[in-house]
Amino acid sequence: MRAGRGVVAGVLAVALLGCGVQPTGVVGAGEPASGLTRGMRLYFASDGGLRSVPLIDRRLGNLGAVVKLLAQGPSLAERQDGLTTLVNGLGGYTVSGEGDRVTVGLVGAYTLTGGEQAKGQLVCSLARGQSVLDPRVEADEVEVTFRPTEGPELGPYTCETFLSG
Repeated sequence: MRAGRGVVAGVLAVALLGCGVQPTGVVGAGEPASGLTRGMRLYFASDGGLRSVPLIDRRLGNLGAVVKLLAQGPSLAERQDGLTTLVNGLGGYTVSGEGDRVTVGLVGAYTLTGGEQAKGQLVCSLARGQSVLDPRVEADEVEVTFRPTEGPELGPYTCETFLSG
């Protein structure tokens, strides 16, 4: 049986060489890809940190829809995979974006109790949403600021803050 595998490998090598395919060493291809990929993704909380989920079956009309989708939470299959949302009870809010800046206006104080993951869910999902709504903007360049009517302004934050730590 082993001799058969060796013969097959030899035949394949000869066939590839006969077609002009030459063996090569390591070929440099430049720097690895970096930054966030394109397309709408929502970020949900998990035991291991934030995880992104592609938004395939819905179109994004505005940034307010991102917050609503986060509040609805992950699908049943995503919940069974350990994902959850910490974005609930946000109260009154407005969301606006211009270029690489997104502002979340909050009525009252910032009330999310999910710590950094809750904030990260919003920041990363809104950054992604802004890059989808304005294709000239890269998601990893978007800065999100929270402006509550009560309490201090929070931010600006980039998604990288919540994915790297």
